[in-house]
Amino acid sequence: MKLTEFNSLSRTQAAEAVRPALDIPRWLEAVVDARPYAHHDALLTTARTAAKPFSAEEIEGALSHHPRIGERAEGDSEEAGLSRAEQAAVDPSDTGVQQRLREGNLAYEERFGQVFLIRAAGRTPEEILENLSARMTNDPATEQGVVADQLRQIALLRLEGLVTP
Repeated sequence: MKLTEFNSLSRTQAAEAVRPALDIPRWLEAVVDARPYAHHDALLTTARTAAKPFSAEEIEGALSHHPRIGERAEGDSEEAGLSRAEQAAVDPSDTGVQQRLREGNLAYEERFGQVFLIRAAGRTPEEILENLSARMTNDPATEQGVVADQLRQIALLRLEGLVTP
C-alpha cells in the first residue's frame, strides 16, 4: 500500500496493515500513532526508533511468530508469505543444508531456549549457517542484543515492502 493510503487508514486498520512487519503492540502503536507521515523515510525513522530497545518479553512474543530457519511458514497469512519469501534462498530440497540447519537450530534452542532468528533476506544458506555457528559462542546477554537487532532489521525490511513511498 502507498504511504498516502496508510496515512488515511483508521488506527485499527493501520495497525493491522503493518502487523505482519512486527507484532509487538508497543511498536505498532508508535508507528501508527505518529501518522501522518510526510515521506517514507519518516515512517522508517519512527519504526527504527520505536524498535530500540525491545524488552525481553517483546522479543519472546515476536519470536513465537517466526518459524525456524529452513522451515517454511505455513498458512496463507501475510506474515507467513513474508517469511517464506525471506527464506527463499534456503532450498528445501538441499538435504545437506537442511540437515545442518536442523542440527544448528536444535543446538541453538538448547543453548539459548529460543528459536534462532536471523534476517534471512539477502543471505545465502552458507551465510546463515556461518552466523548460526558464530552466534553459538555468544553469552545469553550478547545474543539477546543480536536477536533484537535482527528483529529490527526484519521489521524494517517488511515495513518497507508493506508501505511504499
